[in-house]
Amino acid sequence: MRGPGGSHRPSGGPPMAAPLVILAMSAIPTVRPDSFLTLHYRLAGPDGATILDTFVDKPATLSLGSGQLAPAIEALLVGLHEGAEASFELPPGAAFGERNAALVQRVSLALLEAHGEPEAEYAVGEVVEFPTPDGEGRYAGVVRELGPGWVLFDFNHPLAGRAVRFDVKLLGVM
Repeated sequence: MRGPGGSHRPSGGPPMAAPLVILAMSAIPTVRPDSFLTLHYRLAGPDGATILDTFVDKPATLSLGSGQLAPAIEALLVGLHEGAEASFELPPGAAFGERNAALVQRVSLALLEAHGEPEAEYAVGEVVEFPTPDGEGRYAGVVRELGPGWVLFDFNHPLAGRAVRFDVKLLGVM
């Protein structure tokens, strides 16, 4: 039997309220350009050789837009949802730019001794870190050649001008 206002009530009893149904809508977090992420990722070169792999250890935590990943790789993450797994093939130069011949430089041993370790020895293939001019950061160069009184360094990113495979599993998005 319906009482006033359409509420249901047992015969002779007080009116009963209609059941209230609340639907909980939980949105899955989506990566934005300023998101803080916890993720596993793998970078591989064109030959398939792994360059960096966090799947074998602890996941990485990083803030997009802070320079921790190359901008082209960050752009691939934007729009993905927490829990997503994806793989991307980036063409040569897309991830870390093209190779720049101006970044291959001959440095005198006298300059290296004056601003580094005086007794340092260098070997082809070795990665050597240098302070930035302002002293706030560091950058690295790979020894490409040794000569009498000089060392040839390549300051290009090791994957510059190369195709890159990027595999990712997003564990957390904030």
